[in-house]
Amino acid sequence: MQHRAYLGIGSNLGDRQSNILVALQRLRARARIDAVSAFYESDAADGAQGPAFLNVAVEIATDLDRDAFEHFAGDVERAVGRTGRQRLTARPIDLNLLRFDDEEHPDLASRAYDLVPLAEIAPQYRPLAQRLASNGVRRRERSLHFDANRQEETPDVQLSLNRVGVSSVKRILRLDVDGQPRVFNGEFSMVADLAPDKAGVHMSRFSEILEETTLDVLARPNLPGRIERLVATIAREIVATQRAVRADVRLRAEFGLERWTPVSGKRGEETYTLVGIAHADERGRTRCAIGVEAQGMTACPCAQSMVREHSMRELIEAGFSKDEASRALDALPVATHNQRGRGTILLGVDDERAEGVRAEDLVEIVENSMSSETYDLLKRPDEFFIVNKAHHNPKFVEDVVRGALARALDVYGDFGDDTFVFASQVNYESIHKHDAFAEAFGTFGELRDELRSGRYVTQKTDLASWLGTRPSPIVF
Repeated sequence: MQHRAYLGIGSNLGDRQSNILVALQRLRARARIDAVSAFYESDAADGAQGPAFLNVAVEIATDLDRDAFEHFAGDVERAVGRTGRQRLTARPIDLNLLRFDDEEHPDLASRAYDLVPLAEIAPQYRPLAQRLASNGVRRRERSLHFDANRQEETPDVQLSLNRVGVSSVKRILRLDVDGQPRVFNGEFSMVADLAPDKAGVHMSRFSEILEETTLDVLARPNLPGRIERLVATIAREIVATQRAVRADVRLRAEFGLERWTPVSGKRGEETYTLVGIAHADERGRTRCAIGVEAQGMTACPCAQSMVREHSMRELIEAGFSKDEASRALDALPVATHNQRGRGTILLGVDDERAEGVRAEDLVEIVENSMSSETYDLLKRPDEFFIVNKAHHNPKFVEDVVRGALARALDVYGDFGDDTFVFASQVNYESIHKHDAFAEAFGTFGELRDELRSGRYVTQKTDLASWLGTRPSPIVF
């Protein structure tokens, strides 16, 4: 933080105090805030329009140079709701750089609405502010400031809690997927382990951490905003700010990939779900898992076998020999019922390996494990292709999960035995009133050992154990 600066922050539209507090929160992404003045109110000055302004002065330290900081401050203004730079108009937020290192704003000496708050936190400006007089600038007592902090008190029942936090927190994000920046509609859940001597967590602080961390991670010029970095940073911040024993953060975000239909060659964009999970503990250790969810279809092998058996008898009764009937049934796809399926795969890798995990590769692992992939847009030749492919490739839900694990071991064959993998499949049944489900997990080493030896590894590492939310199971 080699540069020191003073800012004037003002608002005269909407909830003025809230606008200023949001701006302060967003500034923390690239600056350390060392001092903030009280709120000061003044009529719109210099012919400006609108109601009275609420102003504060802020002392900051930043590693950005002046040009970069002014660009960042403009981003903060736009994020809070400022849409234009027209002078003398009312605005929800206004950030003025009053001093940057030794450079002062040329009009500072004549602007009481900036100078009076500044004098409160920068004593060197007090003589100038006194000579200028207040000029209608009125100090307001800070509102929404309370000494009570129930969350830090000792609870009546001193028992620890495993998961306390917030869920279904939605944010628009810009993340890197396979080297390309993409916009996501993300949904977070953020939880902490609560020690027995702490009554609660600060729920509002979760949202603050999310805003600050998102801005910080995504603003780094040479480091793309990958999902695992974002959730890991948020998890570490929760542990630090909430005095938590450990924290878990999960992000689900929909994204699109360009796809071409198999016969007609129609271009489209298919929607998938990107998943990021991170765990952090009080010693600063962090582990992440990244993955995708994708849809496809399966054809039931059991019903197909029964239809084939019945068709064989029908053909023989119609005069075909057994060999002729068998050849005919081998040449044609046999009817069965279908399911729309949703598959998931997660990989737990260290930071060095994370860059080698591409969302598109994970999508292909999931889709190729089912009887056929599916598409939003299908012409008649495409429909035939998919139905024919699926019926020539029938799969139980168990087959899909085993296939996804095997493909992950092949695609990431150079990854070490400590790599974690999780695969699951849900089939939304068409003729039953229930859904079929299967899942499996373990480290690459455990799965490789099982494939190599044929020995049932009864205690495989699950996601919670790999992340570190609980000790790894004992293998007997």
